[in-house]
Amino acid sequence: MPRLPSSFFRLAAGVLAAGLLLAPLALAEPTRKQSRVFGGLVATTGAEYERLDAVNGGIRIEREARVGAAETVNGGILVEGGAEVGRAETVNGGIRIGERVRLGHAETVNGGIKLGRDSQVSGSLRTVNGGIGLAAGSRVEGDVATINGGIRLGGAAVRGVLRTVNGDILLERGSSAGGIQIEAAHRGLWNWSGEKLPRVVIGPEGVVDGPMVFRRAVRLYVHASARIGPIEGATPLPFEGESPSE
Repeated sequence: MPRLPSSFFRLAAGVLAAGLLLAPLALAEPTRKQSRVFGGLVATTGAEYERLDAVNGGIRIEREARVGAAETVNGGILVEGGAEVGRAETVNGGIRIGERVRLGHAETVNGGIKLGRDSQVSGSLRTVNGGIGLAAGSRVEGDVATINGGIRLGGAAVRGVLRTVNGDILLERGSSAGGIQIEAAHRGLWNWSGEKLPRVVIGPEGVVDGPMVFRRAVRLYVHASARIGPIEGATPLPFEGESPSE
């Protein structure tokens, strides 16, 4: 039997030692995908996940976690401060985004959406039945849209358009939007003559860069210090102070 050189044994020992050192690291790596039919899912603090998929349960994404996509059917989604999420979607449940979160897109059908302070959304926020609220310092690059619900900007900025059908729109002090659009309501067989008109308020130092288009009757209030674009379908009522008296 030929004698093996001593360099071979040194190389083998090195490979073995490297394997023993790397094994614990491999075991410590976070799970890339998680799915569950019954029960909720949690993305733990600081961990990274490619996808979280649930059916009957909510999803919680803890602080500083990074998640590519979080989707559920029956349950809400909570994103804690400092996390990064590419997409958050549910059908029956609300979506609550904490402070300093970086988000790509959020969408639900039956539930509201709340965006915390200083959070950034590179896409849009959309719901069908629910309101949408944005806290101070937050920013959305796309549209903010709902059908049956209001939209409130508490010192936030939206580069896209604010869209609704049955709901109020409020831009508090220092808020801005790329435009506003309220579509006509589809009443079907019923025509309620006493329906409540949507109330649109552009508050102190508010800015609407693009057009405001109203395809149904609304009550539009514009603060004296606000800056707005062209208006279609409504006559603005000026006001002073933090909010209209009516």
